[in-house]
Amino acid sequence: MVELTRTPERHRHVPRAVQQLRPALYISSYFGLILAVAMIVPALLDAADGRESWAVFAVSSGGVFCVSVLGVVSLRQPMPAFTPRFGFLLTTVLWLVSGVIGALPFWLSDLDMTRAAAFFEAVSGLTTTGATVLSELDSMARSYLLWRSMLQWFGGIGIIAIGLFLFPFLRIGGMQVFRTESSDRSEKALPRLVSITRALCLIYVLLTLLCAIVYAALGMSLFDAICHAMTTLSTGGFANHDRSFGFFEDPRILWAAVFFMALGAMPFVLYVEILVRGRFTMWRDWQVRTFLAGLAVVITVLALWLEATRNISILSAFTQSAFNVVSVVTTTGYASDDYAYWGPFAYGVFYILTFIGGSSGSTAGGIKVYRFIIVFQALRRAFTRLVYPSAVQPLRFGERVIDQDVYDSVVIFFIAFFLVYGLTILALSLAGQDFITALTGAQTALTNVGPGLGETIGPAGNFAPLGEFELWLLSFVMILGRLEIMTVLILFTPVFWRD
Repeated sequence: MVELTRTPERHRHVPRAVQQLRPALYISSYFGLILAVAMIVPALLDAADGRESWAVFAVSSGGVFCVSVLGVVSLRQPMPAFTPRFGFLLTTVLWLVSGVIGALPFWLSDLDMTRAAAFFEAVSGLTTTGATVLSELDSMARSYLLWRSMLQWFGGIGIIAIGLFLFPFLRIGGMQVFRTESSDRSEKALPRLVSITRALCLIYVLLTLLCAIVYAALGMSLFDAICHAMTTLSTGGFANHDRSFGFFEDPRILWAAVFFMALGAMPFVLYVEILVRGRFTMWRDWQVRTFLAGLAVVITVLALWLEATRNISILSAFTQSAFNVVSVVTTTGYASDDYAYWGPFAYGVFYILTFIGGSSGSTAGGIKVYRFIIVFQALRRAFTRLVYPSAVQPLRFGERVIDQDVYDSVVIFFIAFFLVYGLTILALSLAGQDFITALTGAQTALTNVGPGLGETIGPAGNFAPLGEFELWLLSFVMILGRLEIMTVLILFTPVFWRD
């Protein structure tokens, strides 16, 4: 009797963060149901192709469905108030659980993948990174190619929703500069939140369908068109061929990919403005203008470099430059050529471009354009104050004045980013990787780009030669980068788990 009366008292002293793990797993169970149903599609494709690997997806789907139903039934309880602490926990748990579920078909397959390799491939898909451990894609069962593309497509729409609605609320990395009614958690904002979410999903689906139609019209097979449309709009970069987009010889396909990759890297809330309100406000957005202007300059410079150094026509130079520059800046990771052989200047340019990324509220990864804008504004203000110490010059993002907490969040993000980057380089070097592989492997995982540089993980290689430790590490780093770093790192601090 004594123990029975003390047990409830002990539960009252369980930290609130630990108590919120149960509802986080409960919500994750619903996402598990979605992925379980999605696995039926590649299973049916394999059955139609007469391949026995349909059973891999059938077994994975059945197992995930049963476990998810058990989670929905057993973990159900009243939802806690939505707080930043619960937001951090929920986001991280969702991505980890989804990564484990997505890895099951790879691990159970005949592809001879270890648990680390399977998890790496699934996380690379969900985080829209595009790094892969797989080769001989041209002869692989279509079900696995489709599943990789589906993971990236789901990850793309997931990060759009989180970036627009959750990250501004969590006040990380300067995202609060984009906080509007859509990131409000009040009951008044709920109908607006639902309507925006529906509009986002509709736009995402329509753009994917349009991309697939264009690809098919330009000569891709229907299967290639569907898979590449999903990985283009999600700026993921998984391709169906070992040569990536170098497999397609028609330059019109490359230009179509450039267009849709750029669309994927734009703020999707601006598409909602066009669809719902009929207002074309995209060009007035500072991110969009800076992003497009920067792309134009870099593409032109590299095209002229290619024409001068590789003796190719200016049109071919612009095609190759535009495709590979947009692919890297939008963190898609497709390749039409091994740009590591374009010369040291191009090599350095692509190394820098890997950091940049697209706009907030897009499917792109990277540091994001708006953070560079804020840092540039702060640098300009610092120069002004060196000359005029008494000058009052507020930081601005377009017409909006940047609050101090936004600037602080951006600075903290940069500190955390390069701290994680440096530690990852050291860890990969200790594991025996050469300096270029460690340097660009850490970079491409943290920025969610995909291919790195060098002979091992460059555009013409993959991550299969890396060891188990490196694959687990880079999987974790990919999740860190996709969830804006602080969302995950805060879970490793004692203050998060204290009441």
